[in-house]
Amino acid sequence: MTLFTFNVIRLLTLSASAAIIAFLLAPHLIRFLNKIKFWKKEARRKTITGEEAKVFYSLHKEREVTVPRGGGALIWLTVLIVIFLCFVLSFLENPWWLKNFNFLSRPETWLPLFTLVVASLVGLTDDALTVFGRGKYVGGGMGFTRRLLIVILIGLIGGLWFYYNLEWDSIHIPLIYNFPEGIDLTIGFWIIPLFVLVMVASWTGGVIDGLDGLSGGIFASIFGAFAIIAFGQGRADLATFCAVIVGTLFAFLWFNIPPARFYMTETGILGLTSTMAVVAFLTDSVVVLPIIAGIIVVSVGSIILQLLSKKIRKKKIWLSTPIHHHFEARGWPSYQITMRFWIISIVLAFLGVAIRLLG
Repeated sequence: MTLFTFNVIRLLTLSASAAIIAFLLAPHLIRFLNKIKFWKKEARRKTITGEEAKVFYSLHKEREVTVPRGGGALIWLTVLIVIFLCFVLSFLENPWWLKNFNFLSRPETWLPLFTLVVASLVGLTDDALTVFGRGKYVGGGMGFTRRLLIVILIGLIGGLWFYYNLEWDSIHIPLIYNFPEGIDLTIGFWIIPLFVLVMVASWTGGVIDGLDGLSGGIFASIFGAFAIIAFGQGRADLATFCAVIVGTLFAFLWFNIPPARFYMTETGILGLTSTMAVVAFLTDSVVVLPIIAGIIVVSVGSIILQLLSKKIRKKKIWLSTPIHHHFEARGWPSYQITMRFWIISIVLAFLGVAIRLLG
């Protein structure tokens, strides 16, 4: 058996294993979340600017107060279980193939694993504060400034790790100068503030978590794309890490598609968006990240344009934002919006992979 074949088998096997473990774990998590009544007391009534969110509230006033939050815990708990099991099995002498299933490695998976766990725990704290009504932020939870500072801190740690530990000081820019391969642009110390900027920008992608099944499918396409890129670059451990996340997301979707039995919320969103930024750097795919995560860019952009329009033109562009809520307010069934967004996300992921692998 060649190394290439073994790595393919390992990636697919562990991704499927993660899906099975998450599928078995989900009912227990759902029961626990329901037992402690881990849901909002009422749906969000205010926009980020403090205005009445009448359209959003009318669409979500019933579902938000009966479906538990914190479903994203299924993702990072399963990833931890899979990594722990593979690490323990690596101490076995026989069989050789089982021993080599371990994909925990310093240059490829230490940082994304650290980011996933830390950011997810911060998100879980935010969810808990939201549920128990201690937060001052619109809709409950941690304050915006506090969450922003935490994301910046995570980004700073990641940037320092990249620059000093991994000695990374350049980014790949495809399709220009040396077409189609592109060039590697050396930016030196500036890789650190760039890392922080990308981390903060990725964090805004949390707005995609608004309809049953929406975020799970979109993140599955994003991490699936990075798994392909990493594997194409010979980063088998990182590719397997991304594939394991995809496997957990498939199981998550089983319980999150309409009607959802739990919501991903911050413990999943913050962990996945932060990890997405780290993986984009590890695969040197920062430039194509806006393409691979294009549907998130569109959603964030719709909010920004809405705010600018209300500020300058004194009227809204869309009935509600992010843009998927606009379509919801227009009468589109939620499953129709979700599936169409999935399709767009998959197409953009394919495009981003193709562009990056040219280099």
